[in-house]
Amino acid sequence: MLAMLTGRVAAIETGSAVIDVSGVGFEVRMPQSDLASMRAESTVTVYTALSLTQDALTLYGFLSRTSKSLFAQLQKVSGIGPRVALSILATLNSDQLAQAVADGDAAALSRAPGLGKKGAQKIILELSGKLDLDAGTGRQGPAQTDDGAHQVVEGLISLGWLQRDAEQAVEQTCRDGGYTLPLQSADIPKVLKQALTLLDRGR
Repeated sequence: MLAMLTGRVAAIETGSAVIDVSGVGFEVRMPQSDLASMRAESTVTVYTALSLTQDALTLYGFLSRTSKSLFAQLQKVSGIGPRVALSILATLNSDQLAQAVADGDAAALSRAPGLGKKGAQKIILELSGKLDLDAGTGRQGPAQTDDGAHQVVEGLISLGWLQRDAEQAVEQTCRDGGYTLPLQSADIPKVLKQALTLLDRGR
């Protein structure tokens, strides 16, 4: 199972991005809000979910693990497939989605293309009181609560470093380099490179 990709944004297209991981380009379908925050040639970490059907093999991705978790939770509702789940997450952010379900606001949910009122009511019925915005995040320290810094940590882990060491290196790099938190997307590759240098120096 492809759970995560860290690589260079080779292209941003309508509804998807191409992530270059060591020379291999992965086409990843993503919410428009995530695509809008990405920049070509930047380094990103995308949390992925693979969907296999008779007709296609599709990779879906998100910039936060919370969104990926919600994507999976939405598909537990009968009749909600990956395309509709992605449409919902492209229309409502995680907090808005949780609020709509808690309030029984079918109108807010049904703004998502491909989701009718009956589907929205089914989501409310089946997920009310069950949506977990923290599923799979395991976040504790500053390098984990900031999505940008967290991307750098995940990038270092993918290169073989222990999570504890990666977190400490990112936090020290941000502190010593005067980087403002949350990290801006343009700073992510800089912090990644400097944190990697710091870790290599400490071997």
